[in-house]
Amino acid sequence: MNIVFLDAKTLGEINNFRVLEKTGQLEIYDTTPREQIIERSIHAEVIIVNKVLIDRVILDQLPSLKLICVAATGLNNIDLEYASQKGIQVKNVSGYSTDSVAQLNFALLLHLVNRVQYYDSYVKSGQYSSSGMFTHFGGSFWELSGKRLGIIGLGTIGRKVAQIAQSFGMEIVFYSTTGRNNNINYKRFDLDTLLSTSDVVSIHAPLNEATKGLIDYEKIKLMRPCAILLNTGRGGIIVEADLARALNENLIGGAGIDVYEQEPLPPDHPYLLSVPPSKIVLTPHIAWISVEARQRLIDRIAKNIEDYKNLA
Repeated sequence: MNIVFLDAKTLGEINNFRVLEKTGQLEIYDTTPREQIIERSIHAEVIIVNKVLIDRVILDQLPSLKLICVAATGLNNIDLEYASQKGIQVKNVSGYSTDSVAQLNFALLLHLVNRVQYYDSYVKSGQYSSSGMFTHFGGSFWELSGKRLGIIGLGTIGRKVAQIAQSFGMEIVFYSTTGRNNNINYKRFDLDTLLSTSDVVSIHAPLNEATKGLIDYEKIKLMRPCAILLNTGRGGIIVEADLARALNENLIGGAGIDVYEQEPLPPDHPYLLSVPPSKIVLTPHIAWISVEARQRLIDRIAKNIEDYKNLA
């Protein structure tokens, strides 16, 4: 069975990558421009992709293709309906990065709340040594205990974030972006109530028609002046220019962002040019990339291929 991985570079270097070689004759490419997809995949029964777009134009030119393995959870790069019409299976991997994403979520939050970078710079600059004081009150921070965390999207990752937040003594409320989620452990609020009453708002929803542009300037205006907004979900859920404006106007206390509407972030983005660095912490879509998460991802891609082989 011929297997082609079209954009392996998107997963970085992983120790267990060779597990895929046990599933068939594997050909690996770091990246694949659109004009080379057909040439590289023409004889493949299975292709593995992360960011490569597989639409009906591509699918019509791959007669041997029977299985598309998506090296991610999101399926928006695949024309699912047309693949189904052609009898091509599409398998993604869900749940592999839950712990990794939740951990970074709190790294962003604690960075903003505890201001560790500020205090670290204060000590390393020599100001602490010359202060004559055993401590420093120039920057203050507040405790998470007793504060309300509003979660937008209470899926697997959202529930993990809630679990960790409870260990800090936080109260958990949530907003269901589908309107169907009712969790007996937490209070479900409408979006406006969640935004206006939460000390921290954390986004863990998929990007779709219901969530695109969900958090705009008018919604951010509902939030508390000290509130923190976190997004390790999907870029495009927050209207980025509106968040930059709100931060500059001190409408909220700060933001921690890992995902963006355009990735990588353009050099002229308002997050980079206009927002004071102390108000926003930015990471380059890394919440999912712990070593363990990527190893789980590879293992589950291999399992998806083995399951296909066993049913073929």
